[in-house]
Amino acid sequence: MTREAAVAAAYEQVDSGAFFETLARRIAVPTASSEATADVMHEYFDAQITPDLEALGYTVDVYANPAPDGFPLLIATRVEDESLPTVLTYGHADVVRGQADRWAEGRSPWELRDEGDRWYGRGTADNKAQHSINISALGIVLATRGRLGFNSTILLETGEEIGSPGLREFCEQHTAELKADVLIGSDGPRLHRDRPLVMGGTRGVINFDLTVDLRPGGHHSGNWGGLLRNPGAVLANAIASIIDRNGSIRVPEWRPDSLTDEVRTALADIEIEQGDDAPEIDPTWGEPGLTPNERVYGWNAFEVLAFETGNPKAPVNAIPPRASAHCQLRFVVGTDGDDIIPALRRHLEREGFPEVEVTQADVLMGATRLDPTDPWAQLAANSIEETVGAPADLLPNAGGSLPNDVFTDVLGLPTVWVPHSYPGCNQHAPNEHVLLPLMRDGLAIMTGIFWDTGEPAA
Repeated sequence: MTREAAVAAAYEQVDSGAFFETLARRIAVPTASSEATADVMHEYFDAQITPDLEALGYTVDVYANPAPDGFPLLIATRVEDESLPTVLTYGHADVVRGQADRWAEGRSPWELRDEGDRWYGRGTADNKAQHSINISALGIVLATRGRLGFNSTILLETGEEIGSPGLREFCEQHTAELKADVLIGSDGPRLHRDRPLVMGGTRGVINFDLTVDLRPGGHHSGNWGGLLRNPGAVLANAIASIIDRNGSIRVPEWRPDSLTDEVRTALADIEIEQGDDAPEIDPTWGEPGLTPNERVYGWNAFEVLAFETGNPKAPVNAIPPRASAHCQLRFVVGTDGDDIIPALRRHLEREGFPEVEVTQADVLMGATRLDPTDPWAQLAANSIEETVGAPADLLPNAGGSLPNDVFTDVLGLPTVWVPHSYPGCNQHAPNEHVLLPLMRDGLAIMTGIFWDTGEPAA
């Protein structure tokens, strides 16, 4: 009944193949939320999650989503003593579409393939391996100590990849069941495969469409060229007013005021992995005067995700009538999420582009941040160093986005995220994978964190 025995059991669960088998049966369920049905999501909960949690003494309930087209959600609870703290653990069972025809070497997105130090399959990195690690770690602590030493609540959703429809409303309706002292979850990649990471929040995200629709149809470019405005050129110039040629944002309200000296200090020693499977950083792109760390974790990023005018696959000699771009803003604390779209409209009016229509395309995820000196962040960081013998990176917030604002704003929780993937994992792409060494360390790390969370009570 020692911490060392629990950590050793975590390594053994991976080395014996037991964790691989658990993950393999979960990967086999094609829970792509953009194209799956509710029956598939229920299969994942009913066959893959509920029996395993009930075996650990959890009470499991599956709920309908309050959003009309949303997929189900699961709450599992294990109450050991009402006087003990409660830890909420979150994960998402859904994945992006499989893209089966684009996987290499005969791999299938719905089959976990072991190739050396890589495990391939859709959902390995995002998020089935990660929430499976956390569930297994809870089981190891229970098996070793006989109790957790805290109360545990697990929340799994099935729509994160499509914007978590209904999650906020669900948490508002179930605040009593989800009442906790902290959220400890796992999603996203580490910054570097060789360095564990603790992050306290996420950047927010909002997607929107920019459209220039000038006339009903196209017109011959020889007869009308020079007489009619080209919507593609108009939209390109409008985008150039939003962001300059070096990637610096020009919308005043999109430039945050939250990159404080404390945040800069927290980001100073962070190393972002480059090379191998990860792309090289463009050193001259982004806000001048900021380090790469500050640009991605302390600043906002505007992205053009798609741009179309005319028919790119079959262009003709005609001035097209319409142009559109699908765009995105990743934003940090210090940016008013409710004013992002109105601020853009005001900016385009000032810059002389009243014909550019702005339409919000996706659900907004708010920005969140946790001070790295917070006791829960420090507990996780100290626990990781004791388990693996190396310090963890500590981030106030990640560069990516999660529905973390639901947990901070609706449930009022400090949030601690400990990811088990790495930058080159091909998340959301063909050949998604995780690394065997990170699965071993990840399960050991979470076993240590859950052990240390219960140690004071024990």
